[in-house]
Amino acid sequence: MILLAAALALAGPGLPKTLSGLTTVGPYVVLLLGVAISAWFNRGRALIMLVSLLAAFAGYSLAMENGSKSFADNFALRAVSTAFAIIVPFNVLLASWFPDGGVRQHRNYRWLLLGLAEILIVLWIAYAGRSSLSGTAWKEVLDSALLRSPPTPLAARIMIAVALVAALLRAWPRRGPKELRKEPRPVDVGIAAALVAFFVACWWMESARVFSAFVAAAGVMLLVAVLQESHRLAFRDELTNLPSRRALEERLPALGPSYAVAMIDVDHFKQFNDTHGHHVGDQVLKLVAARLARIEGGGQSYRYGGEEFCVLFPDCSIDDAWPHLETLRKDIEDYRIAVRGGDRPKGREAGSRLRAARAPEKTLSVTVSIGAAERDDTLIRPLLVIRAADEALYRAKRAGRNRVMR
Repeated sequence: MILLAAALALAGPGLPKTLSGLTTVGPYVVLLLGVAISAWFNRGRALIMLVSLLAAFAGYSLAMENGSKSFADNFALRAVSTAFAIIVPFNVLLASWFPDGGVRQHRNYRWLLLGLAEILIVLWIAYAGRSSLSGTAWKEVLDSALLRSPPTPLAARIMIAVALVAALLRAWPRRGPKELRKEPRPVDVGIAAALVAFFVACWWMESARVFSAFVAAAGVMLLVAVLQESHRLAFRDELTNLPSRRALEERLPALGPSYAVAMIDVDHFKQFNDTHGHHVGDQVLKLVAARLARIEGGGQSYRYGGEEFCVLFPDCSIDDAWPHLETLRKDIEDYRIAVRGGDRPKGREAGSRLRAARAPEKTLSVTVSIGAAERDDTLIRPLLVIRAADEALYRAKRAGRNRVMR
């Protein structure tokens, strides 16, 4: 998107009249669409950044239209550009500090009050020298070392760098064991990328064409990230990070004439929850899912529901899938899960000191039962094959658990 924005900015003067509005109307369309979709899909952080970008672009455009086209001679344009170069990353940093409770949450009016206050401050600065209320002091302030522009003021560069670091830390969390880490959220990655595009826009704020192109690029990246995040929530299980049952149902009609299905259930899962708490039960599901995600033989794993999982083996017979299912069962059986208490620190060094000062953590062993079936002349539909695999799973349960049966 950044490369496309650069190409659009370079090609701006040569665009035909029918496309010349891309650099003026295009950003409004992208940002308004992004605001609407973010609000609809309840993506709070993306909405905050998109609204901030929309306000920045609207203020920039109004100052450009109502004053000199020269950046150096248009104080209102300099004031608006400098203010929003600081305000946009500040809002992103503030939104990153709090957990994303979505758009509809308690005391959400505080963001509205903050936005109104920011707009009033920008107007106050932009009207310096035009009224007795604003005075002329702001003109000297904007010529200071921290706020002088172009290019991007030093204060804005610092704020964008801090916000970008915060966005990257949120996009790639590194806490916890490898098996329990989640993939980066598309919205968090989109916010980090949009900050980069916004920095380029601010660096070239003298050129309305370049500023418009890169603000639009930031909006498009956020819009795509929101759509991707919504798709992920719809088709991927949040706890285990495996594709969900909905994704499985979408996959079934595309299966060919030969395939095998395995249903996997965690043995005595209710006992884990009742004895050790739901946080241990969640840990068990995550670790089982991590091994299911690495199953070989072309297997595709899904969370079916509760403690039950499903593995598809397209273009495979049950005999082809069998050794991989046995390897999976044995791998899960041999793994020992350390029971983490509620007082377990998040930091690695603090955790090491705590483990050295007390008795070793209790470990648990997990087993799974697996039922497998394949398509044949009797089981001609995927749902029938899944039902047969489910029946084989319950036979494995009745036979003593921790085994694979067909």
